[in-house]
Amino acid sequence: MFANEEILALDEQYVIHTYGRYGVEFVKGLGVVLTDAAGHEYLDFLAGIGCTCLGHAHPALVAALTDQVSKLWQISNYYHEENRGEFARLLSELLSTTTDESGHIIGSTSDGWKTFFSNSGAEANEGAFKLARRWGEKHLDGASGIVTARKSFHGRTLATLAATGQDVFHKSFGPLPVGFDSVELNDIDALIEALDHPSDKTGPVCAVMLECIQGEGGVWPAELEYLRAVRQACNERGILLMVDEVQTGVFRTGAPFAFQRASIVPDVVTVAKGVAGGFPTGGVAARTEVADLLVPGDHGSTFGGNPLAVAAGRACLQTLLDEEVGEHVITTGEYLAKQLSALPHVLEVRGAGLMRGVQFDVPVANELVEQGLKRADGKRHGFVLNHIGDSILRFLPPLIVEREHVDELCDALQDMLQ
Repeated sequence: MFANEEILALDEQYVIHTYGRYGVEFVKGLGVVLTDAAGHEYLDFLAGIGCTCLGHAHPALVAALTDQVSKLWQISNYYHEENRGEFARLLSELLSTTTDESGHIIGSTSDGWKTFFSNSGAEANEGAFKLARRWGEKHLDGASGIVTARKSFHGRTLATLAATGQDVFHKSFGPLPVGFDSVELNDIDALIEALDHPSDKTGPVCAVMLECIQGEGGVWPAELEYLRAVRQACNERGILLMVDEVQTGVFRTGAPFAFQRASIVPDVVTVAKGVAGGFPTGGVAARTEVADLLVPGDHGSTFGGNPLAVAAGRACLQTLLDEEVGEHVITTGEYLAKQLSALPHVLEVRGAGLMRGVQFDVPVANELVEQGLKRADGKRHGFVLNHIGDSILRFLPPLIVEREHVDELCDALQDMLQ
């Protein structure tokens, strides 16, 4: 493929092989286009796994990072710094937004949110677990169990693996931390059973953690009515509802956050990926009542919320708001789903906004990813695609993707499928 041979050799010799990499070395990006070491161009429909929400090298992020990198990189969380409070305030305002079921913004609530900044989604979820167990200690006689959903994905640390409802990720890494159990998504009876009669490995439950759309599991949506029922069940028992918005958040589904489409308010929300436009940043946000349970010494991060991260995050969120990206995501996402549905061998298109999963009736997904890369020949674009298993393609393009890019993608997929 299209990569520098020296780069491939160095990776082979010195980098731990936790990823099966494709033979392409990307050296530049602009908007929705990536360029490899040989000068070939690709339309990016993965966006660094949903991270580069404003596309590559967006001027607002370039300016924010360029300005900050010339002033200050790292001082630790012992001190105050500019942009951190502003970034957290923007997150609070977005988390307090209300939308309709399609994601259109219709108002806001008076809820206040506070955020602890981390470096990744897994770290954000670790912080959420600590909040949940502190809540259980203070309000639920020491309850510490956390219930998640099967097919979920919450990270690669040992605790987030324990929370992840997919056995394939657990193999070889036991014993995992105790106190986690999972039930089928969209089965409210199964969830209530787990809350009222918890398993021995979980014990009394202090929190439920869900994804509104299970990205790594195959783009499986939680039904909006189910999310409402879960909120009610948690309210009735004094249990926290925590929503993992690492992949679905920051306008990925059209709404600022996917939970808003169900007209619910969680107690804890975790973010990462697109929250700083692809700069490594995560956060655990909580309603003030819950957030104030953590005091100095309870949690920390050396690099979390560093000057570069919060400068990028503030610029990213402000740009998303200024450019009204959410409305663009709703309309372009609907168009993407319609065009994908018309392709041969497509059984179903799942998801919302610009988070879509295509289920094929034949095991062609991996081959389509490889063919998409090979189409780059200097005269036409290749395509950066992503497969989950052998029959699902997942689409997470930059939120600025246009219909013309969707048309080019679907024309290419039509050719490849035939």
